[in-house]
Amino acid sequence: MLQELVTVVVAAGAAGAVYAAAAARVVKQYERGVVFRLGRLRGTVRPPGLAMIVPGVDRLRRVNMQIVTLPIPAQEGITRDNVTVRVDAVVYFKVVDPAAAVVNVEDYRFAVSQMAQTSLRSIIGKSDLDDLLSNREKLNQGLELMIDSPAIGWGVQIDRVEIKDVSLPESMKRSMARQAEADRERRARIINADAELQASKKLAEAAQQMSETPSALQLRLLQTIVAVAAEKNSTLVLPFPVELLRFLERAQQTPPGPLPG
Repeated sequence: MLQELVTVVVAAGAAGAVYAAAAARVVKQYERGVVFRLGRLRGTVRPPGLAMIVPGVDRLRRVNMQIVTLPIPAQEGITRDNVTVRVDAVVYFKVVDPAAAVVNVEDYRFAVSQMAQTSLRSIIGKSDLDDLLSNREKLNQGLELMIDSPAIGWGVQIDRVEIKDVSLPESMKRSMARQAEADRERRARIINADAELQASKKLAEAAQQMSETPSALQLRLLQTIVAVAAEKNSTLVLPFPVELLRFLERAQQTPPGPLPG
């Protein structure tokens, strides 16, 4: 009799252990558990730790609550100014309502991916090429709003959307390179013209100052001669001083004075 009682206790213990092993589920720290009992959502979302369910009746669905990095394949479209481009992006999102993410949508990752691709093509058609190249922050915000609006009903929150790269046709790249080169050449010519204008003003002021003082002009001539001679030239041609010609001309026009008696 005692042996039969011990056998029953051991069997009950073993059955209890098997039941506990079948009913125990572990939910990790970054997960939440959604329980379905006979296909119907049961109770509240299970927190991290040990979760007990009824074997054969309940089914536990684990939902990752971490931020998901979802790359968006490159989408080709025509901008508002009729330029064909290929744009790719990346979406950062996380689940905020595990029950809605499981019940309201079949695959929330696939749904977010498709919505992001559709929104990206829409953004391309509404934007100019200059906006895609230089005003990405505004486009990122608009793209985030377009994706986040339907994602709220899926229990998903869009954290951030970033446009990664904008690919242009080779012909457009060459046209932009020529345009940039022409713009740089235009700026260089403007800078050179401004420099020549300032130099001409300074030369005019120097010429006016020298015209008032002939000796200064002679000193300038001597400085030029010294500078040219420093180049070790074999032949040096000097201009005849104009002041000397004027002195000789005045000497010829002066009548001779009376001879002493």
